[in-house]
Amino acid sequence: MAANSNRHTGNCPDCTSDISRRSFLQTAAVGSLAGSMAMLTPRLHAAPTSSSPAETAVGEFYASLSDSQKAKICFPFNHKLQQKISANWHVTDPVIGDDFYSDSQRAIINEIVKGLTSEEGYERLVRQMEDDDGGLEFFSCALFGDPQQGKFEWELTGRHLTLRADGNSVDKAAFGGPIVYGHGESDPSDNIYHYQTRQANKVFQALDPQQAKLALQDKAPRETNVQLRGSDAPFAGISGAALSDDQKQLVTETLQVLLAPYRQADVAEVMAILEQIGGVDALHMAFYKQGDLNSDRTWDIWRIEGPRFVWHFRGAPHVHAYINISA
Repeated sequence: MAANSNRHTGNCPDCTSDISRRSFLQTAAVGSLAGSMAMLTPRLHAAPTSSSPAETAVGEFYASLSDSQKAKICFPFNHKLQQKISANWHVTDPVIGDDFYSDSQRAIINEIVKGLTSEEGYERLVRQMEDDDGGLEFFSCALFGDPQQGKFEWELTGRHLTLRADGNSVDKAAFGGPIVYGHGESDPSDNIYHYQTRQANKVFQALDPQQAKLALQDKAPRETNVQLRGSDAPFAGISGAALSDDQKQLVTETLQVLLAPYRQADVAEVMAILEQIGGVDALHMAFYKQGDLNSDRTWDIWRIEGPRFVWHFRGAPHVHAYINISA
């Protein structure tokens, strides 16, 4: 099956932002605030492994590749292409629907994606890929390293997506490094990730006037500005340490909603990293007046940030979300 060559190439300027990962790399059930942290405290090294379902499929995919295929989509571990993320780019030239891949290889790629997501997350991701670029066949992938020999990372890229499977080869980095998700629908009622904005705004709505003044900022930083800045950096917004227990619970519930599309092992690793840096107390939440769609004071651009944690959600004019979490 040959893919349509007229795929989206990024007609919105901010879809083409590129950033280096070098500076970045310096369960799903979350009940009560205390319970969610305690549940994962003994698993501070929780993470996917080379035998996790997605990574097992990556090994099968690599074994299926011919030498000519490997020459086009396989690279050394830590190759410069592995150090790039964007809201719209193709890590390699062949797209998944091209005749470059066999039907069985396309089926394995789909299994990798399933292995990286929850059931709900997979369904949502399939819809996003269909809406934004015609489906998975218009996305591209690459393999860094050799899953049969040592460190490796499989990467899927395309419009509003960077997704990784690394079996914990990228040390202490949740999701195998920074990831991106989004959706091109500008109307909040049609955007499949607007539910996350509604959830985040529950935290804002629970703030008293003084807290809200701290949390609400005028202008957001660049969406690609998600370098991990360490514990001495000043963070915008309101500190989790300044929240009441019930407000902290809302932050925890928001994290649960944000993480729900991903597989259990990645969720566990994120929560373990969060526990290591001090939990919700170490995070700041900022909401931005900029980009208030429909002028309804449901703040469409927001950011959760701590010493080793950034979740930047730009919901206007449509969703671009950049995530970078590393111990």
